[in-house]
Amino acid sequence: MENRVTLQEWFDRVDSEKSGSITAVQLKAALAVGNLQFPLSVVHQMIRMYDFDRNGTMSFQEFVALNNFLLKVATYLLLLVLNHSTFYTSSYQFTSHHMFVRLPQLSSFVLLTHVVPYLQVQHAFSDLERGRGFLVPDDVFEALVKIGFKLDSPAFYTVCESFDQSKNGRFRLDDFISICIFLQSARNLFNSFDTAKQGRVTLDLNQFVYCTANCRI
Repeated sequence: MENRVTLQEWFDRVDSEKSGSITAVQLKAALAVGNLQFPLSVVHQMIRMYDFDRNGTMSFQEFVALNNFLLKVATYLLLLVLNHSTFYTSSYQFTSHHMFVRLPQLSSFVLLTHVVPYLQVQHAFSDLERGRGFLVPDDVFEALVKIGFKLDSPAFYTVCESFDQSKNGRFRLDDFISICIFLQSARNLFNSFDTAKQGRVTLDLNQFVYCTANCRI
């Protein structure tokens, strides 16, 4: 309940017009406060992924769903680091009294941080990238598997090429989260067609166009 109250507090601050929903522009600006620089197209995809009423904005309930997904990404990123680094295994103490971080422009910045602090996520990412400032494809693949995205090589490398903005095989934290947003959107759409839960679907051209349009970033 306390986490939900904190989320509502953050949402209300971002909802500057008090409309009960936030736009992609408002969400992008709020994420930037936490040093997460996403292209507007990715933020739009975040909203589409949980836009249950299909109105193009994000209500509080939809925001909670997005936050839960991003929290899952952040948590598995930290766990991946704990598996890789004896330093973090000994120094990270996950106790309830420090599971929150405050940033200057927003008294409560909780997206990605209402259970796992954003600064710890940044530190974990920094350790995983081993001083390089980025992840390489092998790191990305391992992290995606832990989160639950098990792609074959052609699918994985095609996704990497699509999100490798500099075409140099290097992925920042926001690049990695963008990949996760895309894959979750693709999974949601796939599951909506896979009503028999067989792990396989047949699409006609119209359905294929519908899927690609909804997954676009």
